Amino acid sequence: MKSRRISLCAIAAFLIGTSGPLLAAEQIPDPAVQDKRSSNGAAALYLEHCSSCHGVARLGGQGPALLPESLGRLGKKVAEEVIAHGRAATQMPGFADRLSTEQITALAELVYTPLPSTPNWTMADIEASRIFNEGGAALPHKPVFSADPLNLFVVVESGDHHVTILDGDRFEPIHRFPSRYALHGGPKFSGDGRYVFFGSRDGWITKYDLYNLTTVAEARAGINLRNIALSSDGRYVAAANYLPHSLVILDAADLKPLKVIPTTDRAGKKSSRVSAVYDARPRGSFIVALKDIPELWEVSYRDDAKPIYRGLVHSYETGMIEGVAEPGKFGARRIALDQPLDDFFFDPDYRHLLGSGRDAGKAVVVHLDVGRPIATIDIPGLPHLGSGITWTWQGRPVMATPNLKEGSLSIIDMQDWSVIKRIETAGPGFFLRSHENTPYAWADVFFGPNKDVMHVIDKNTLEIVATLRPEPGKTFAHAEFTRDGRFVLVSLWEQDGAVIVYDAATFKEVKRLPMVKPSGKYNVFNKINLSDGTSH
Repeated sequence: MKSRRISLCAIAAFLIGTSGPLLAAEQIPDPAVQDKRSSNGAAALYLEHCSSCHGVARLGGQGPALLPESLGRLGKKVAEEVIAHGRAATQMPGFADRLSTEQITALAELVYTPLPSTPNWTMADIEASRIFNEGGAALPHKPVFSADPLNLFVVVESGDHHVTILDGDRFEPIHRFPSRYALHGGPKFSGDGRYVFFGSRDGWITKYDLYNLTTVAEARAGINLRNIALSSDGRYVAAANYLPHSLVILDAADLKPLKVIPTTDRAGKKSSRVSAVYDARPRGSFIVALKDIPELWEVSYRDDAKPIYRGLVHSYETGMIEGVAEPGKFGARRIALDQPLDDFFFDPDYRHLLGSGRDAGKAVVVHLDVGRPIATIDIPGLPHLGSGITWTWQGRPVMATPNLKEGSLSIIDMQDWSVIKRIETAGPGFFLRSHENTPYAWADVFFGPNKDVMHVIDKNTLEIVATLRPEPGKTFAHAEFTRDGRFVLVSLWEQDGAVIVYDAATFKEVKRLPMVKPSGKYNVFNKINLSDGTSH
């Protein structure tokens, strides 16, 4: 594997366990770092201790980017602790023995200072970052282990930035390896289950060979990334960026960048962060939600995609009304909305999309074929539609969604878009999971004082039939089923956490595997077959 070595960093947040190339755009000093008006010396401290690893411009290198967008979940006080005392299981040392309390506070303030302008990240920057294993094509086309390759779980351990590959039959780890800093959004799997693609908050995309337990390719698609999607034909990866404001298309074979699409409005004047990108399998397209512009985009990846018409204009030369066309493949079809969307969910045939905004109190239904909203659904709080699931209830297709602000689950009729029932829970939840071979759905209570419980809901009666609390006071979240639906794996979401295996029929604990803050678990079979009970 090609790589270039750079010096170990000396300060600031978390460090990943793998090294990466120093990137061209990071050679340009950031005015926010070199602000001469600063009287606390933070700029000089940063350049002396941090820049060799986190980049002169704070855009990252061997260590993660030190920007408010990248560190939002960390918090300034925790950042100060990391600067002072280091971070376990990383290359981050502590500096309490050489920096004063005031200096540490000043550095924490500096890394939470926004950049003076939105940084750019070009095709050339992406290509310069790319690391490709030239020998990947010669690797064996069968697993190097005896476990069922379709019943593997990919477990993201966010506490120390590692990934564990878990045998879903024996519930034993097969392999554990360091990941990029703060993997963000669910991993995506190739159709045969051999490859998994990860996206990190720092914009790194990693292609990993599950058969041979090795990294095939990496590339940095942006500076701050929201999530990634893999096309249904396995040819393309789409990366949704917060920084810069862009959608990036890469070749899934080697992560070579193919196109950077600036996410701007029709006039090209206002730009937007990308809230989310997902693959719409039957449509042969990526669906893209923009966080700052009230538009939904459909970006086709089909070779035979017809030109996208973005409007009609009158031609004074011909007297005809003519369409203004954009290139078909990777062209953006724009759907106007009343407000930007933060998250969304497809119905089973991918004709409709349910979307929600940050403070909406409702969901909007968009008909993708006709290209416009057709209904709204009143849902108090903030539905987390990306974690929704579907099943058939009394002969009708229904969708259920947790709520990030309200202690409830909403059950929605997907024929008339009415709310069938609102199930009261012990608090706001983040994840909802089920499986076609079980009558139950598992819903966590991620936020608030009851974060240590998991509700089990009967999908027929729409009632809570059990509430589990394995470790009082500790966060208990994110259920995922085995490929046959017989067992459920749930995270004890703590530094000294675990993956707890339950019998899906009796709700009895079967096994407990110690792990470091296991944030998500993803079953290969369920993901590639679009199980009714898991996110897509």
